[in-house]
Amino acid sequence: MTKTVPVVEGRAIVQDYNVPGSLFSRGSQVRALNGIDFAVEKGKTLAIVGESGSGKSTLARIIALIDAPSEGELRIDGELADISRRRPKPALRSKVQMVFQNPYGSLNPRQKVGDVLMEPLLINTDYPASERRDRAEAMLKKVNLQPEHFNRYPHMFSGGQRQRIAIARALMLNPALLVLDEPVSALDLSVQAQVLNLLSDLQEEFELTYVFVSHDLSVVRYIADEVMVISKGVAVEQGSREALFANPQHPYTQSLFAATPVTDVEAIRARVARRKAARLAHPV
Repeated sequence: MTKTVPVVEGRAIVQDYNVPGSLFSRGSQVRALNGIDFAVEKGKTLAIVGESGSGKSTLARIIALIDAPSEGELRIDGELADISRRRPKPALRSKVQMVFQNPYGSLNPRQKVGDVLMEPLLINTDYPASERRDRAEAMLKKVNLQPEHFNRYPHMFSGGQRQRIAIARALMLNPALLVLDEPVSALDLSVQAQVLNLLSDLQEEFELTYVFVSHDLSVVRYIADEVMVISKGVAVEQGSREALFANPQHPYTQSLFAATPVTDVEAIRARVARRKAARLAHPV
């Protein structure tokens, strides 16, 4: 039987940062990640959780090919992704896209939404202008926005709509992996449910793989297949969502779960179900 190659795999990932010295002190080195191992199969979601400063966003940036690790290996579809020595090939770069916490900060306020969506195609493909526009308008529909939004600017949208635009842009190159860094933390509960529902639908339709960074355990419990808990740059516990939430083993995980305020997951599930039922009853 052929072994399935993970969409993304990390082996002994280490990230060190040099802290410059001052007039009265010598420089030092800070280890943000210390020997992280993980693997995510196609169509699955790995959630990375931990308190602020634990290293989860640092790991997300490495997986998204923004930063190179100090040590260790990162593989995308089995291919070694070593950006410390050379820039990744366009084919590899297009496989991984990132959605940031603040959609307004990640969208160019001077660009119309249509241009935001067409830009990845302009840079990475030789599609003619008409096809780029057709693909951008089709993607707007995929994220439950309308063609008339094509010529509007980011400031004309709500926070939830802007996050949909950011997700649409990330999908324009048909990636295999989305890295989502706190993508719903700035949204209120009802809008969170809509965006989570959208992400779930898109994952099913396009067989996407997600790495989902979040501090909200209710969101993690809803969307994750596997959960990795990071403390001070070390993965202290990792396992299936069901096992980890039912019986966390590590003292840090137990204290994190006990101390973190959580929203009502049933409220999220109810809103997701109502939204989905409404869409099925009244298709666009």
